Amino acid sequence: MKATIRIAETKTPSGSEIVLFQHDESFFIRVDGEILMHSRQHESELELARLGCAHLVDEPEPDVLIGGLGLGYTLRQCLDIVKPNATVTLCELMPAVIEWNLEYLGVLAGFPLSEKRVRVKQEDVVTHLAHHRGAFDAILLDVDNGPSAMTDAGNSRLYGTLGIHHCRRALKPKGCLAVWSAESSKPYEQALVRAGLAVRRYRVPAYKGSKSQSRFIWVASHDATQLPPGGGEPKTPPRKRRRQDTSYRPPTRRRSSGR
Repeated sequence: MKATIRIAETKTPSGSEIVLFQHDESFFIRVDGEILMHSRQHESELELARLGCAHLVDEPEPDVLIGGLGLGYTLRQCLDIVKPNATVTLCELMPAVIEWNLEYLGVLAGFPLSEKRVRVKQEDVVTHLAHHRGAFDAILLDVDNGPSAMTDAGNSRLYGTLGIHHCRRALKPKGCLAVWSAESSKPYEQALVRAGLAVRRYRVPAYKGSKSQSRFIWVASHDATQLPPGGGEPKTPPRKRRRQDTSYRPPTRRRSSGR
């Protein structure tokens, strides 16, 4: 049996330890001892790009933004879908994750960072979104564990109301936002609906052939016709009823109509 090798480590902005391991031909990343991602379980990362870029198959020069490099699978699938004249901007907050892909992990997904269509930005994707209005045909987000943050509680900036607002403004009129999550989140999908977006939810396998382990992807757009088929449509959040005012008010005398 081959040993598991600790290759590299770094810290998140909030102080969590991230460690890259290799076992035989597989790679995985642990955050504070828990597995965040594994090279043998990447089907849902591919599905993120397939669902988020399905409307771009015939688009000659699309602009795509990807938040979160991970092991590079979403980026690779996106590049395989879009045309040669596409521009794909990748935002990755942690420089070590970029370095790991260049040094150790590029082989997993065909060295996606070496593609000429890719522009790498070592910055917070929320910051990038805030400075680009109506710029993207697709936005693909795989940051942390989705709306339920695992490594950084600060990710609420991305998945909260302000982050959704930035995503909505950064989309082109027919653009699509696709968001990966390790688990379902009704509050998040309802927040997307409240923001005025058409939304569909997709349950996808964690890895090929898996029936027991699932991940979730939301695709949202200003234009419902751009959403890929299938999935489930979130129910519209019920409006909060106004509280009935039970305080006493003296009766008012109705004015005469003059008739």
